Amino acid sequence: MFYALSWFVVVALLALWSLAAWALNAVAVWTVSNAGSLSGAASGAGTIAMPGWLAPWVPPEIAQSVTQLLAGLRPFVDGLLQAAPALAGGLTVATWVVWGIGSVLLVLLGAGLHLLIALWRRRGDGSGPDAGRPLAAG
Repeated sequence: MFYALSWFVVVALLALWSLAAWALNAVAVWTVSNAGSLSGAASGAGTIAMPGWLAPWVPPEIAQSVTQLLAGLRPFVDGLLQAAPALAGGLTVATWVVWGIGSVLLVLLGAGLHLLIALWRRRGDGSGPDAGRPLAAG
């Protein structure tokens, strides 16, 4: 009974692991595939203003250098967003590798539980009322 229960838990965890991997892969591939349409979004990075409550605490030179840094990063971010759809295939391979490693670990967990139950049952067989008493010699 305990064997069946432990393997049922392992199979249920494996099913949940597979569902989570599939769902996260689907969301990630969809996001990466549609990232190319956001390539114009980085053009607004130079117009980001510092919050009013933070302005008194930051020297104007630092605020200006951060604005220049964001303006310089704009072509780099645009290039990354345009190249992102090509990464979707690699993301699927990475998801399968992570899923495989997790699945092997779950099966090893099931084998470990199986071994622990076997040891527990074997130890339980010799635990009668006379198990601890040595036999009296003749």
